[in-house]
Amino acid sequence: MAMKEQIYFMLMRVRMAPPLPLVFLFMIHGVSSDDNGWGVSYSPPHICALNDSTVIMTCNYTYPRTGYKIMKVFWTKKPVIKGVEPPDLSKDPKYRQRLQYLGDKQQNCTVRLSNVTLKDSHMYYFRFISNITGKKYIGDPGVNLTVTDLQVESPERVTEGDSVSLTCKGSCALTDRATFIWYRNSLKILTESKFRNTLILNPVRREDSGRYSCAVDGHTHVSPDVHLNVMYPPRNVSVLINGSGVIVEGDSVTLKCISDSNPPAVNFSWFKENESSAVGSGQSFSALQSGRFYCQAHNQHGSQRSDAVTVTVHHVAGRNVIVITATSGGVFIIFIIIIIIIILIILKKRRSVKVEDQISDPNEDTYTALDLKLTTSDLYDTLATVDRRRPEDS
Repeated sequence: MAMKEQIYFMLMRVRMAPPLPLVFLFMIHGVSSDDNGWGVSYSPPHICALNDSTVIMTCNYTYPRTGYKIMKVFWTKKPVIKGVEPPDLSKDPKYRQRLQYLGDKQQNCTVRLSNVTLKDSHMYYFRFISNITGKKYIGDPGVNLTVTDLQVESPERVTEGDSVSLTCKGSCALTDRATFIWYRNSLKILTESKFRNTLILNPVRREDSGRYSCAVDGHTHVSPDVHLNVMYPPRNVSVLINGSGVIVEGDSVTLKCISDSNPPAVNFSWFKENESSAVGSGQSFSALQSGRFYCQAHNQHGSQRSDAVTVTVHHVAGRNVIVITATSGGVFIIFIIIIIIIILIILKKRRSVKVEDQISDPNEDTYTALDLKLTTSDLYDTLATVDRRRPEDS
């Protein structure tokens, strides 16, 4: 007897449990129905669409076939309020050009909405009216449409050599399978990232700095740009010589340290070869003695030193002349100015001699000292008849 009771209770439990296929249908499809055979199902009940894309809301409806005929079908975005008929979206100016009914008046109620915008995020319902007065139905709950744009998520600052991930995402997960496209400085990036909406830069390089944006293949919408700033220590440090390579004692001899770094180097140290301690600081340095000098640039990510330049002091004509020589690969280029100085001295002496020749002694040159205006006419006539070609008349 006890065994029969246990079997009976087991059978009752099985009978009272809801049918499994029906439970699965409610989980996958949005189903609205009543016990009299009226119903609407949406697949899927939640849609996440990209801004400016086209959305298809798949829909099916049922009603009692005996004695009923469907007279009107339409979509609306307002539920039924007692005594108030919801508006038909196909007559709304905001939807009229973008909404296309793809169904029929039998069982298919699929609709297409083009060029969706963020303002189209709403709940949408299918409504159908039969030939029997008062016999009409609305599929509630309806389709929940969410329209999203794209954004790129990236770390604010990265250091060269790190592994960096950029993620393209919206406010919801796109319903349709999407292939993402990446751009750097508006140029398409060819990538084989194993993550659909993720761009991985490993390791990231200084050349990867730039403006990044993303899009979905087949769609026109592109995300706003996000700037990726890659930090790195000083590189390509060198010494720049300001002014002429020929510097006379008393003039300033300025060496400038330049480098490529991010953030820009702000700390600079100057050294003389074979000396352990620094001989100066700052981006510029005045060299006043012979030697080989180099600089070292620093930022928070590291430092690097430059090649050396040579400063040579020559003693010329009782003066000190500083000659700056830049080195490259151990080759010295020396600027010689001794000849220039000698030429300048000769030109100066010739100029002084010319000036002295222009000032003559009246006692040594009769023709130069003679003022013809003060002489008598007889003397003037006598001098005028002298043949200057004959040396005896001089």
